[in-house]
Amino acid sequence: MTAQDTFIVRLRRHRERNRIPLDEIAADTRVKRELLEAFERGDLSAWPRGLYARAWVRAYASAIGLDPIDTVDEFCRLFPQGDRRAGGTVQEIAAIVAHDSEYRDEFSHDVDRRRNTPQINVMAKPGWQDLAQQMVRAFALRLSAFFAAYFTGTNRPRALSRIRAMSSARATERGEV
Repeated sequence: MTAQDTFIVRLRRHRERNRIPLDEIAADTRVKRELLEAFERGDLSAWPRGLYARAWVRAYASAIGLDPIDTVDEFCRLFPQGDRRAGGTVQEIAAIVAHDSEYRDEFSHDVDRRRNTPQINVMAKPGWQDLAQQMVRAFALRLSAFFAAYFTGTNRPRALSRIRAMSSARATERGEV
């Protein structure tokens, strides 16, 4: 198995492990499902090159929960479709027009300039703390509504029956009944 195959299998397994269907990724990334299927088979013949290929891999990695920067870096290292260097393109153009290329890359590629860039329009998935906080807020809201109804005298029997129903449901869940 080549490094390219290993890379693609790792991405596909991560997607399957997280139970994310290709249809959902296609809808989120606006990349055709057929192209994503071809990517997972290792067939990039219909894929674009350069910027668009990197953008699609970045979107795919974000959708399945992997680090998009590292995934794109690995994609660019393994596949010619993600090549960031302009040198190859300039030399191909120079060969087409039968002229020697004098292109020199002016940037040193030792430093990863994208590491400290802010992630725009990326919402973090809610953690368990956020979900617990939502549950506490919902409970507090219901509790305050109950006490407001009970102490103002409106629907007092109904409020008491609700509390009894809630406590019996909790007892049933714990197996005390």
